[in-house]
Amino acid sequence: MDLADKSALLETTLRDLGSVLVAYSGGTDSAYLAYAAHQVLGEKMQAIIADSASLPRAELAAALAFTAEHNIPTQILLTNELDSPDYQRNDAHRCFHCKDELFTQMEVERASRGFAHIAYGMNLDDRGEFRPGQQAAANHHAVAPLVTAQLTKKEIRQLAREANLSLADKPASACLASRIEYGRPVTRKNLSQVEQAEAALHALGFPQVRVRHHGDLARIEIAREDLPRALSLPLLEKITAAIKPLGFLYVTLDTEGYRSGSMNDVLPTSAITPATR
Repeated sequence: MDLADKSALLETTLRDLGSVLVAYSGGTDSAYLAYAAHQVLGEKMQAIIADSASLPRAELAAALAFTAEHNIPTQILLTNELDSPDYQRNDAHRCFHCKDELFTQMEVERASRGFAHIAYGMNLDDRGEFRPGQQAAANHHAVAPLVTAQLTKKEIRQLAREANLSLADKPASACLASRIEYGRPVTRKNLSQVEQAEAALHALGFPQVRVRHHGDLARIEIAREDLPRALSLPLLEKITAAIKPLGFLYVTLDTEGYRSGSMNDVLPTSAITPATR
């Protein structure tokens, strides 16, 4: 099936849903899904973005700017995952509890407002990865139109480029809690530390970064192509000066560079099992 066929299948899939609430994070996948759903369903869709301390303010602003630019109906839901002990303890299934909170609230919205379905931006490539949030989506019968259309991440970016969407090449950006080492409680304080540290690195000209929170130590991942510049003594001094005042005693640069999901490297196989409600 070529890309044109997959795009047509996505349109058919969305049209068959009738009406839908789209879980929208501001990333390329969910943004393209929201855009496509609006093109097909018009006012019979709405993008729903979850707002909490785990979402950087810059990401929220960018997400809202995108939907405003394309006149996509959007609602902000204030989620309360940080009040949940299951989420706070930050084990391997933290993401399940976050997404369960989101989809629980979305299901209330869906039922009260008469929407037929909840959809989210899972793509074909996501199926083989450790993503506990997918179990939460399944528990709430959320549909994945991008998977139904057999669209990969690369193909979604291509479709977004063809639609002249500004975020077609936007780097991946998981929630701030994903930067905190497993077993360290998720708090508003350490989420804020990570957010401020990553903002400081962006200001120094590094677009793709992660600041991994290990208590007193901040482990910085920078895209490999930017590592040579980061390894210059003047830049290292600027990085240290920007990060240490945020509450870290030590700042280290990870020589492997940025890679998605690096916190999962420490998980034993026994931890990567489906969570239940």
